[in-house]
Amino acid sequence: MHNICIYIHIERERERQTDRERDSRLYIYRYIYWLSIFIYPYLHLQLSIVAKTKNMGFFKTESMVYKPVKEVDLGPESSEFYLRANVKAPRMAGILVKVFAWFLESRIFGTLLLYILKGNNLIHKLIRDAELEEPPIYTPLHPFEDLKEQDVKCIESDLSGPEQVRLAIDCLPVSLEKPLNGSNLPFYRWTISDYSKAYSSGEITPLVVAERFIAAVHESSSPPLQMSFFINYTAEDILSQAKESTLRYEKGAPISVLDGVPIAIKDEIDCMPYPTTGGTKWLHKQRPCTDDASCVKRLRLCGAILVGKTNMHELGAGTSGINPHYGAARNPYDPSRITGGSSSGSAALVAAGLCPAALGVDGGGSVRIPASLCGVVGLKPTFGRIPHSGVLPLNWTVGMVGILAGSIEDAFIVYAAMSGESPFHQSSMLPKLNLPKLNGTTPVNIKLAKSVEWFNDCSDDIRTCCDDALQKLHKHHGWKTVEVTIPEIEVMRLAHYLTIGSECSTSLSSYLQKLNFAELGWDARVALAVYGAFSGKEYIKAQQIRNRQMQFHKKIFAQADVIVAPTTGVTAYSILDDALNTGELDYVNGAALVRYSISGNFLGFPAVTVPVGYDKSGLPIGLQFIGRPWTEATLIHIAFAMQALCTSVYKKPEVFYDLLKNN
Repeated sequence: MHNICIYIHIERERERQTDRERDSRLYIYRYIYWLSIFIYPYLHLQLSIVAKTKNMGFFKTESMVYKPVKEVDLGPESSEFYLRANVKAPRMAGILVKVFAWFLESRIFGTLLLYILKGNNLIHKLIRDAELEEPPIYTPLHPFEDLKEQDVKCIESDLSGPEQVRLAIDCLPVSLEKPLNGSNLPFYRWTISDYSKAYSSGEITPLVVAERFIAAVHESSSPPLQMSFFINYTAEDILSQAKESTLRYEKGAPISVLDGVPIAIKDEIDCMPYPTTGGTKWLHKQRPCTDDASCVKRLRLCGAILVGKTNMHELGAGTSGINPHYGAARNPYDPSRITGGSSSGSAALVAAGLCPAALGVDGGGSVRIPASLCGVVGLKPTFGRIPHSGVLPLNWTVGMVGILAGSIEDAFIVYAAMSGESPFHQSSMLPKLNLPKLNGTTPVNIKLAKSVEWFNDCSDDIRTCCDDALQKLHKHHGWKTVEVTIPEIEVMRLAHYLTIGSECSTSLSSYLQKLNFAELGWDARVALAVYGAFSGKEYIKAQQIRNRQMQFHKKIFAQADVIVAPTTGVTAYSILDDALNTGELDYVNGAALVRYSISGNFLGFPAVTVPVGYDKSGLPIGLQFIGRPWTEATLIHIAFAMQALCTSVYKKPEVFYDLLKNN
């Protein structure tokens, strides 16, 4: 009997082993099948292009011949064809991302696959092999022009942060002084001014706010929420700063309106005593943080409580905000949805009420995208306006420190605190700093440039909501829309992607030589493999495209004050379980998210997004204004006017903390 039992047990184990082997084979076959489905269309289309090419060379492709800029019509009746994003890639996550990364990192298959990928996403045709006469422009620096902005206060450029903040406060309307028991609006986020008034009146102290903040972060980080706002924060450091601020208020000597106000820093910006990880598990080991970044120093000198380093998409190499190392930053309006990236944690914690403002870095919409998806304000200044020292050099010519805030007034205050001398603009080149007088009259005769086909290339909910917001501006302020054509937008997106990828790959090259790739997230491995495949020729051609777009936009800004567009093409989409451990590749949604952000980075223009409504699922929608270089004051004026017309529809997020509420 005993032997029979053993025999039965052995046979069952054999059956289980056979089942496991069969399941393993099925998994492998399935992955190869799906990968073949992914690769075959590329190979087939590439070979089709080769067959149609006159020269019939194996690697010969069609190329675009661009007309000189002066011959391109930018009017509303232009014959220029609007090319929608040509993204050839299915969504992948889990084991599929791993298999794809292995293929890309293979010397033989990777080289061929990357060539096919670039060809089928039109990089060869529109960039590498393109014929164009414009010389390259490598850095989007703009000479300062006094554009005579309306209703501004021009200040000296060598003032301290607290002095600039004081002048900014003088520009805010007195009507903003709301009682701390709330307002008559359906939903209202406490502002920096509210914090300062509460502290000055003695109704609450920075120390109490810090204690509530730490408790809220702990709750939001734990099940069932697991919002993953932060990569690193230290209760002891937060409480220490709060105690010092409380003492200053008790003595009646706060440094500025920012004294005691919690502000978070994206983990791409140096802020002591925290390591700067860039969303990785390894970068801080090779690049230790030894000092505050310039922008952080200016906030610290204003008395702000720097509450830690926020979560971000690893190396800023994605737009979802899903980080396999530190968790997926979740959207406070619906925790099952993405925040957008790469400044994901900064946007989410502002939306959730934990901070009135936070810092991000915008290299491809990385401030404006999450701001829009999370229903907050996102401000990206002109390239070179805010000192960039102490920021991870992931990209040199497209990245810019930006601000995420609950209101345009708070974004304005933080902008005033951080603006200062930049290494890009010294001596006679240093631009003036204009502060918008929001307590004055609303600017008149503002002209908004709208490229209709581009504007409408978004979901129906976004298009309707943004059109309605524009109509409000027309009705209440008499501002006019000027219809224009912005040509070659998809070409600009590809050129920007090529630029940011090349710069990221180059900036990390010395670190990657020492790195065990097992420490990288799988989606980041794919991104770095693609980035490393770009050639010097492709990079230079992309900078020629940059020159063309500079000239196109200069012509548009000659007839309009700003360009208006939705901030994203889609609202926040769902976080799927298979992406949590590996990240995900979703280039279709990614292209929709960055569709309206590129010119701000590639061309160095200032831009701001303002929440203007919600889709049918209650997810936020943002409207974006892109301005001429150095016209942040005009953008803030316009955003303030837009915000005033939309505050009555703002909704409270599902996850929200009220740190000033008297219990």
